[in-house]
Amino acid sequence: MSLTARRQALMVGLCLLVGACGGPNADSASATITAADISRLTRTLASDNFAGRGPGGRGEATTIDFLQGELERIGVEPFGEPDTEGNRTWLQRVPVTEITVDAATAALRMPRGRGAAQQARPDELTYGDDFVAWTLHEDPSIDVTAPLVFAGYGVVAPEEGWNDYKRDLRGAVVVLLVNDPPVPGKFGDDAMTYYGRWTYKYEEAARQGAAGALIVHDTERAGYGWDVVRSSWTGAQFSLPTPTDQPAPARFEGWISQRAADELFSAAGLSLTESIAAAASADFEAVDLGATATIHLDNNLRRVASHNVVGRLRGRHATAAGEYILWMAHWDHLGEDAGIAGDGIYNGALDNATGVAGLLEVAEAYASLRRATRRSHLFVATTLEEKGLLGSAYYAANPIVPPGNTVAAINMDGLNIWGPTEDITVIGLGNSQLDEFLRQAIEPQGRTLSPDPESAKGFYYRSDHFPLAKIGIPALYIDAGVRFVGRPAGYSDMVRRQYTALHYHRPSDEFDPTWNLAGAEADLRALFAVGFNLSEGTDWPEWSEGSEFGAARAASLR
Repeated sequence: MSLTARRQALMVGLCLLVGACGGPNADSASATITAADISRLTRTLASDNFAGRGPGGRGEATTIDFLQGELERIGVEPFGEPDTEGNRTWLQRVPVTEITVDAATAALRMPRGRGAAQQARPDELTYGDDFVAWTLHEDPSIDVTAPLVFAGYGVVAPEEGWNDYKRDLRGAVVVLLVNDPPVPGKFGDDAMTYYGRWTYKYEEAARQGAAGALIVHDTERAGYGWDVVRSSWTGAQFSLPTPTDQPAPARFEGWISQRAADELFSAAGLSLTESIAAAASADFEAVDLGATATIHLDNNLRRVASHNVVGRLRGRHATAAGEYILWMAHWDHLGEDAGIAGDGIYNGALDNATGVAGLLEVAEAYASLRRATRRSHLFVATTLEEKGLLGSAYYAANPIVPPGNTVAAINMDGLNIWGPTEDITVIGLGNSQLDEFLRQAIEPQGRTLSPDPESAKGFYYRSDHFPLAKIGIPALYIDAGVRFVGRPAGYSDMVRRQYTALHYHRPSDEFDPTWNLAGAEADLRALFAVGFNLSEGTDWPEWSEGSEFGAARAASLR
């Protein structure tokens, strides 16, 4: 069947939430999703009592207790790992190693050019201000002395005719640029591909045998300032065990500030600006920087277990109940920082107390149905999203429900706190047929779909649905629309930039009672409609033709 024919069949098969098929049962269930409830749950999850919801600490215990209590109250049943007697628990254990660099002894030395004469120690960068670095190796200390090589964007993409590692860079410390090479007609043009993500760059450096990898920070292209780099990559870092079929990570990974990079290139007799321009060519070849980097990291190691929280509402149909709609939101944030004067709790109100509130609201709406849906619903509150999507990655490697039994995943990461919109933004619009389900669901609201206005920042690869997409599960991830009711053009861009500049990954991301959560309410009701239609129907949404995830989906459904 052609893609067009499949799409037509999908449209015929859709049963709209508001209409003859939904009836008062579905309508009244959807109506239980309210701005007041979202506000109440978000306020609680973002309170200081939850200690910033840091994995492995006191905030995790408080958060997990709260989630279990709410899910049990709603009527969701535990569907995590079984206990010793074979009974399902609420939890999926995520074993990780916590590695914390000693900030007082962390040292990175490399040549510095412009302004070096004014430095008391001209070759030593300041941890936190000029660089951050960590290791994923379980070693009490890391010492590396290796040549510095500029490897452009650090990308190997045969399908794009691109290779930044044309020569052997084993044992080198590679200096890399953030995001995709900005080349018209390649790498998704304005929309970032996975090649632009920092995770890919570190993975590729490891495959190439690099001793270390340092990404040059760029506020505009990264989508966040240096203070976010500092808050996210200092303190405790976490790592999952490296799969046996993958190379070990480089000895260290890290970021350097644009100022430090500018000075490094200047010391090598190069211009950073001109080097960036040269790297935007398939003919680029790695450039020796004529110097070595010396890094020392002392590490505090602790093996810990964090947890995904997993619950289920079982479907009514004997066969279809084995097919699941997976709902997800990450419960974790950045915890506490005792080194910050004053308020050192990263409450993570928007990111992602709102999403967890949404997860609970959707679960309660389905639990309130007078008759269960044909298919089942799985609710997964993931951990360690802020540390590299680790809870979701662990679930993808150890799924509670196999990918071949998972109809779709719907991810909630940061709800709309600024009011109602005429549209919904789909992160990764055009990736799968789930767009059509959402389009049909919002038509009764008089709304339309919009593409991600910041697609160059690669948000599709920055949230917990991505590891599930990699194993083939079609995933829907929305954001606030861009056309706010009663607001002037440009309002959306203004509030997004303001949030990123002032609150993203900062202690100031706190609950605000003046938030207008009517937009979040409408968005969640739309997602409820998507899930309702999927769980009452027989469709298996497909990835769009040519999708990088299509092959994995086809394999899982065989």
